[in-house]
Parts: sequence; structure tokens; C-alpha cells
Amino acid sequence: QVQLVESGGGSVQVGGSLRLSCVKSGDVARRYYWAWFRQAPGKEREGVAQIDSDGTVTYTDSVKGRFTISKDNAKMTLDLQMNSLKPEDAGTYYCAQCLNSVVGGSSECFGSWGQGTQVTVSS
Repeated sequence: QVQLVESGGGSVQVGGSLRLSCVKSGDVARRYYWAWFRQAPGKEREGVAQIDSDGTVTYTDSVKGRFTISKDNAKMTLDLQMNSLKPEDAGTYYCAQCLNSVVGGSSECFGSWGQGTQVTVSS
């Protein structure tokens, strides 16, 4: 059973930085996309960054150049470094393991959707 636990959220001012972390226990498949999702109040959840089993990263356009996704296979962690934060970056962030690409697409994903970590960006 895959378990994912997010941490690192908080409240920052516009232009600030946060680093999110997700620790896993288990893998949904031998190869998958490990992704960060964001859900703002009243909006659908969207994939903002992903890294596949080969290490290829993909970002949604709105975070390119500001967010960096990385994983540490030994520590079984997935991080998201978020710089130059904007109010539109606010929301609940979740990590999930997905069978297909989710940035700009959709896939069956396995994540702890009921938890996540909250990011607030104030001006």
C-alpha cells in the first residue's frame, strides 16, 4: 500500500519561498510519474510539476522558472522548491504517484488527497 505524507507548507509574502517535501512508503508501479498537485479554493486540482522514473521533469507554464521538483530515491522523498511565490500559487499541495503524465493531462493517481500541505501567499 502506497502512503504519501506532505509537509513544508506555510504562509509567506509575495516573492517569498517555501520548500515542500513528500515522503513515500511504497510505489504504485515499477515506473510512474511522481507529481505535485495544487488545489486552490473553488478550483480543480491541477498538476503543477512532475518527475518521471528517468528523472525527466515537467512543469505547468505558470510555475516554470520559479518551482523546482526533485527527488531523492535513497530518502524516498519528493521535494518542491517554490520561489518568487505569487498569490495564485496559494492552495493545498498534494503529492501523488501517477501512472501517466499529469501536467497538462490526467491520469490515475495514488495520493493522500485528504491531507496535503497548505500554502498561503499574502501581498
